[in-house]
Amino acid sequence: MNNRQETPEENRERLRQEELKKNPSGVLGDGLNRAENGNLADLVGGLGWKVTGIIIVVLIVGYVLYSLIF
Repeated sequence: MNNRQETPEENRERLRQEELKKNPSGVLGDGLNRAENGNLADLVGGLGWKVTGIIIVVLIVGYVLYSLIF
């Protein structure tokens, strides 16, 4: 048997695929709403923790510079 532990990303994807099989019309509506509003979890989920940290630091530095100039 395969004793390898499932990573959190694999677990999320497996659960998403199961939900698609169970309720395709509800998932379609959720997807449309998510596309309109955006989803931070999907954005950050594809990035590593280092890239996410860099984006946060850049946003903070940009805000500080903006507040100093204006």
